[in-house]
Amino acid sequence: MIPITRSIAIDPSEIEESFVRGTGAGGQNVNKVSSAVQLRFDLQNSPNIPEAMKRRVGVLAGKRLTKDGVIVIIANSHRDQPMNRADALARLVALLVEGSHVPKFRVATRPTLASKRRRLEGKSIRSEVKKMRGSPSDGQ
Repeated sequence: MIPITRSIAIDPSEIEESFVRGTGAGGQNVNKVSSAVQLRFDLQNSPNIPEAMKRRVGVLAGKRLTKDGVIVIIANSHRDQPMNRADALARLVALLVEGSHVPKFRVATRPTLASKRRRLEGKSIRSEVKKMRGSPSDGQ
């Protein structure tokens, strides 16, 4: 099992890996070796992930989430296939960990009257300082 949080872990059999030819640097090696990894994780049908977390991860995944609810991660930054596999898996785990955090409920508050006055006083003091920096007027 791949741990996500203390209580949530995913089964490695839920992850599908396919190897494709990578793009970018690598010289002739890039044309003949399938070192890039395409990792697929079926988020919608995963029994180990709670529904609320699925929604948060889906939003975080963005374009990496297909219409069927499958997360697709492509890793081709390394020339080595095992390094690309580890990179793709680490990115998937990081995405799931980020989605596991429940955002804090924020209560909207208003600034107090005293803090508004302090802010305006500070602005007027700053305005006076900047006025004094100007060139003296002709009347003085």
